[in-house]
Amino acid sequence: MSAPNTLSSAEQFLDLAQQAGADAADVLAVSGTSVQVRVRDGATDKVERSEATDFGLRVFINGASAVVSGTARSKQDFKTLAERAVAMAKTAPPDASLHLQDTTGKADPPDTLELADDAEPDTDTLTELALAAEAASREVKSVTKTDGAAASAGHREIALVTSNGFSGNYRRTGYSISASAIAGEGTSMERDYDYSSKVHFADLDNADGIGRRAGERAVRALDPRKMASMKCPVIFEARLASSFASLLAQAANGSGVVRGTSFLKDMMNKQVFATGVSIIDDPLLVRGLSSKPFDAEGLACDRLDLVEDGVLSNWLLDGRTAAKLDLTSNARAARSTSGQPTPSSTNLWLGNGTVSAQEMIGSVRDGIMITSMFSSGVNMVTGDYSRGAAGLRIENGEITHPVSEITIAGNLKDMFINLTPANDLEMKSSTNAPTCMVEGMTVAGA
Repeated sequence: MSAPNTLSSAEQFLDLAQQAGADAADVLAVSGTSVQVRVRDGATDKVERSEATDFGLRVFINGASAVVSGTARSKQDFKTLAERAVAMAKTAPPDASLHLQDTTGKADPPDTLELADDAEPDTDTLTELALAAEAASREVKSVTKTDGAAASAGHREIALVTSNGFSGNYRRTGYSISASAIAGEGTSMERDYDYSSKVHFADLDNADGIGRRAGERAVRALDPRKMASMKCPVIFEARLASSFASLLAQAANGSGVVRGTSFLKDMMNKQVFATGVSIIDDPLLVRGLSSKPFDAEGLACDRLDLVEDGVLSNWLLDGRTAAKLDLTSNARAARSTSGQPTPSSTNLWLGNGTVSAQEMIGSVRDGIMITSMFSSGVNMVTGDYSRGAAGLRIENGEITHPVSEITIAGNLKDMFINLTPANDLEMKSSTNAPTCMVEGMTVAGA
């Protein structure tokens, strides 16, 4: 279904909702296709293709709201869903914080964001990429098998219309390659991975490089040793350090602030990171994996500095949380077709520091670099942090050997203020960070 048809179908759905008795309403429509190929042991393991067009209708009656969703195709389908939504809203409790945002007019085309690529790789092309990634991981010495590789391509078309006059639509594409390698034998095997995910097909990393990095990461974890418990500097690889940006965004989410369940609820305009640290959310990043011209309530998007020079500067707000906090939405509303909007980040990253990752490692006399984490234990109410991990021992400024069966622990307030970023930031996903070091963490070993 093309974007104009998606938009016109959403407009038809909206008209039927108003005819059914809604005081106000909006319709979100998402149409998309995706293809994924998985390979294992040099042969195609699975090919998956999906196509769907989903509609979500939100109606308002006498201060109450209800949402219905479906894959409606005909006018009768839309009419049935609209009548159902109105009936539901009539029995729902009123909520003064739920209402349409003040948006009017048609959104500008998002051409400058370069959200859509015309490349349409077929299954043969995707298969070749996945096979190349898997083969490259097998070529790494000490890699004994793979856990497979995959390549995918997809596109979506998003349209939003509201009864107070907003109309907007955009198209976005996405492509990816991933590989997982296993090194060692028997009970001494280690697994690791690498991937590339881009909006434009030509921007994908080389499949051979992805497979090779997956293999090298698995091999470096072989023959890990246990270590004694200690307090020491802990360095987080960039792909894991992105969790700090994510945790900050969770703590700065308006929903948690409204409920009082964020450990940063009283920290607005206060120092939460060291001086010089910044965390940015930018939905207008060109070719960003989560870029968009408007949010799920029709507000025009713009860059938001969550942390400036170490100071917490903004919450992530949609219309509802902004109303409850007596503030104004900063266009961070996100929603599925089946739910109410909630605040969410878009392209989120922790900014670069001034030292290289190698200089950071060289500054550590006795510590570790974390290369994998599991068994998440983070309490967003208190900030208490505890995770199982594995990594590489650092002694006198050099990586000496892998370590496993450790737990790293602390409190996010202390971890944030003692965090130092390196200067190796890469935009690999929707949430990114450079390599980061946290001073004085507790490492529980054998």
